[in-house]
Amino acid sequence: MLNKIILILVIFLSINANAQSKYVNLSGDFIQGGMVIGQSTIAVESATIDGVKIPIHQNLTLFAFGFDRDAKAESVLTINYKDGSQEQIPLYIEQREYKVDRVNGVASKYVSPPESVLQRIRNDSTIVKQARAGLSFRTDFTDTAIKPAQGRLSGVYGSQRVFNGVPKRPHFGMDIAAKTGTDVIAPWSGKVMLAEPELYYSGGTLIIDHGMGITTTYIHLSAIHVEVGDVVNQGQLIAAIGATGRVTGPHLDWRLNWFNRKLDPQLLLP
Repeated sequence: MLNKIILILVIFLSINANAQSKYVNLSGDFIQGGMVIGQSTIAVESATIDGVKIPIHQNLTLFAFGFDRDAKAESVLTINYKDGSQEQIPLYIEQREYKVDRVNGVASKYVSPPESVLQRIRNDSTIVKQARAGLSFRTDFTDTAIKPAQGRLSGVYGSQRVFNGVPKRPHFGMDIAAKTGTDVIAPWSGKVMLAEPELYYSGGTLIIDHGMGITTTYIHLSAIHVEVGDVVNQGQLIAAIGATGRVTGPHLDWRLNWFNRKLDPQLLLP
C-alpha cells in the first residue's frame, strides 16, 4: 500500500513539474507516444524539444509536439519569446512497458520480404514520408478527437513481435477489428494528403493533415471515399475497413504522427 502511495505521489509531482512555465500552458499526455499542445500568452519566436525544432503557428502562440515510443524519461522544452526572454522547461515523460511476442520456427519468407519487392517498399515509404513532411497552420488537432471506426480493439501501440530471435518493427497504431466495408470516419477535420489504394504493406492507405505537423493515417482500407486535396469534416465518412496489404484479417490500423514521430492515437480518446 505504501509503495502505491509513493508511486501516485511521484506521478503527481511529475505532472505538476511539467506545468511550470511563466507564459505557456501545456496540455496533453506526458508519456511515451503522447501528444502535447502548447498555448502561450505572449508571442513566441521559436521553440525546440530536446533540440528538435517545433514549428510555431502564424498566431505566434500555438504549437504542438509529441514523444515517440522510446522517448527518454526526461526532456527539455526550450522557448524563445519575441520580447527576448527564454524559458527552459523540464518535462518528465512516463515510461511504458510494451507487449512483446516471441515466435520461433517461422519460415523465412514470412520474416523478410522477397528481394523482388524491396524497391516497391522503398518507393511506398518515400510517398508516405512526403505526405507527412509538409507544414500547414490548421488547428484541427486542438479539438477533441472521436473514434474513427466501431469494432474490437485488436492491436495496440508499441507492441512488438520477435520472429526466430529477430525483432521486427514495433506496431505504431491502434487496430480496430471489424468486417470489411465497415465505415471509417474522420476523427478530426483536416486535409487529405495521401490516398493510395494499394501499398505493399499497408494496402489501401489514407493520410490526413490536421495542422502543425500532426497527421493521422488509416491502413488496410477496402475503399477510400476522398481524394488528395479534399478538406474533410470531423465525423465525415472517409473510407471503409478492409484486409488489403499484408494482414491476416480485416481491421483498421489507425496511426498518429508528429511529422516522422510515431505517436499513440488511443491516447486521444477518453
